[in-house]
Amino acid sequence: MKSEIVTYSQAQHEPSFMLQLRQRASEILETAKLPYIQRFRYHNWDLVDQQLKLAISNQAALPAALQQPAPAEAVQFVALGQTTVRCQLPVTLAAQGVRLMDLPTALRKQPELMQQHLMQVIKADEDQLTAYHAAYLTSGVVLYVPAGVKVTEPVELELVQDASQKLPFVSHVLAVAERAASVKVVEHLATIGSVPNTANLMVEVAAAAGSQVEFSSLDELGAQTTLAFNRRADIGRDAHVEWNVALMNDGNTIGDLASELVGEGSYADSKVIAVTARDEQVAINNRVINRGRHSTGLINQRGVLLDQSKLIFNGIGQIVHGASGAKADQKNRVLMMSDEAHGDANPLLLIDENDVIAAHAASVGPVDPIQMNYLMSRGLTYPTAERMVIHGFLDAVLSGMPAGLVRDRMLAILERKLIHGQKQRFATV
Repeated sequence: MKSEIVTYSQAQHEPSFMLQLRQRASEILETAKLPYIQRFRYHNWDLVDQQLKLAISNQAALPAALQQPAPAEAVQFVALGQTTVRCQLPVTLAAQGVRLMDLPTALRKQPELMQQHLMQVIKADEDQLTAYHAAYLTSGVVLYVPAGVKVTEPVELELVQDASQKLPFVSHVLAVAERAASVKVVEHLATIGSVPNTANLMVEVAAAAGSQVEFSSLDELGAQTTLAFNRRADIGRDAHVEWNVALMNDGNTIGDLASELVGEGSYADSKVIAVTARDEQVAINNRVINRGRHSTGLINQRGVLLDQSKLIFNGIGQIVHGASGAKADQKNRVLMMSDEAHGDANPLLLIDENDVIAAHAASVGPVDPIQMNYLMSRGLTYPTAERMVIHGFLDAVLSGMPAGLVRDRMLAILERKLIHGQKQRFATV
């Protein structure tokens, strides 16, 4: 496999540091262990598919909406597998130094930037999945916002897995916001085709002092895709990072979402919703690590379980020694919509400092009968009332997603899943 890595890297004209990173990660992969997820066993999943080759995807297979030109003011990146379909950056932003490009192009044209930031927030040697990602990375997108620049339009990332062929989906999003910069990113993950495949997806956010980054994502990969994701932010002094993640995949998923509050006064708000159905198994570690003094880390997770699915939410708040004045607060709540489903909401606080504020809450249970009775007394049917209660339950994250096509798509998927679950449940009554 090492010769294959050299061949691929040379064919892509990658800088020497990237080849060295791939080779080092390949060596680590041989002995590295899978990451630990509390109360969840997944070691029999097929998560490492060591294929590394150039692949050209059929762009005609994309939904018609993604084939149409974007509005002139839009900031948009569209990719199908390893093929970049569109990379649109308005001239006004390019003139201010903003950069948006696919990963292979960034490695060729911006090697210094890439060496400084790629696999620096998430290290290749952390575990088997990070090593695999660094060694077999084939696609992705790079966003760079210079100091003081405010990107007012959301940056839209449409990343579509090509499952019309047997090929792992190993993709990387790198977002760098320099001092006092601000940007909103909206990511949409989808699948075309039904060939069983693995997906290993990463997001690295480097938020420098005083910057503001809002990263929203709708994940809806296919039923035949086994996904491992890792999203992490390195947050500098007085910088703010907000995560809004909606997990609507139809296949098995494990994930790690982490905010490293490095600078004094740094702030992170990490919000996740997950809706599981059929026999899906999903487990998420949502972590906030307070390292800087007076830093604030918030976690809010909401899950809805249907059919025979399984969902594990691990909320992990850690305040390290020296992070005086820090605040960590988390809420983990799960709605059980089926007697055959299995859900856990596990809050953990790891505190190594005295002068801090830390709290957590967790709940697992059915829909609130008081809310149901109120809505039905106003003339709503039981299924309609139930779906309204669930929408309200998830609104803490739903409302954080910027208005637009991705948010509309998320609401449509949610409604479809809930109706499916109700049909299955009521048919057995």
